[in-house]
Amino acid sequence: MNTSGNTIFVPGATSGIGLALALRLQAAGNTVVIGGRRGDLLDKLAADHGFGTVRIDTADAASIAAATADVVERYPELNVLIAMAGIMRAEDWTGSGFLADAEEVVTTNLLGPIRLIAALTGHLQTRPDATIVTVSSGLAHVPLRVTPTYNATKAAIHQLSETLRLQLAPVGVQVIELVPPAVRTALMRGHETSDAAMALDEFADEVMTLIEADPKAHEILVDRVKFLRHAEVCGDYDQVVTTLNATDPHAR
Repeated sequence: MNTSGNTIFVPGATSGIGLALALRLQAAGNTVVIGGRRGDLLDKLAADHGFGTVRIDTADAASIAAATADVVERYPELNVLIAMAGIMRAEDWTGSGFLADAEEVVTTNLLGPIRLIAALTGHLQTRPDATIVTVSSGLAHVPLRVTPTYNATKAAIHQLSETLRLQLAPVGVQVIELVPPAVRTALMRGHETSDAAMALDEFADEVMTLIEADPKAHEILVDRVKFLRHAEVCGDYDQVVTTLNATDPHAR
């Protein structure tokens, strides 16, 4: 992925990692269209930063279909999708109150990106330097005890990314998997002030540096996530699982 000269759609970019990357990508010389559910917030971000905007609820199939069609109509040069939107919920599977949260996490974190990619893959195949950026997590590789469905959806996104890369490379669409560690955002209560989480600006800056250094990368791995991503290969998986769950109950 080139870091400039693109037209990029980032659903889920009204706050957190999505907004931080959208700002940096715009500053690098890209046209950036952000998506979110709140029209007032989108209007403010458009006024403050000059983003294109579209209202979208990535948990709703009809909203995804309408929003992606709108973006393609208004920005036919669109060549990059960053499927950023996601949620994280604590779940206790020893009781009976977890199912609604689990279903919501699957709908947003897994069906959302699948529907976004399905809606735009045909268009992206017509564009030069087309790229799909998925967003998984270090927890795709090492489980956090309190977020079982979140972990599962991110593991699924990892395998989806690996497989789509094989299918889409021959038709000219690059697939990059962004693998965040815990980052200080509002993804889950306690993240914004957690000493164990990476500072948001530090994360976004490192991501941009990594993309610039290797535009053909399959994965974007900041240093802070490598102990999770490589735990099984390095032979210290059990130790990493124990350490993660003992020290950071809300690690991403």
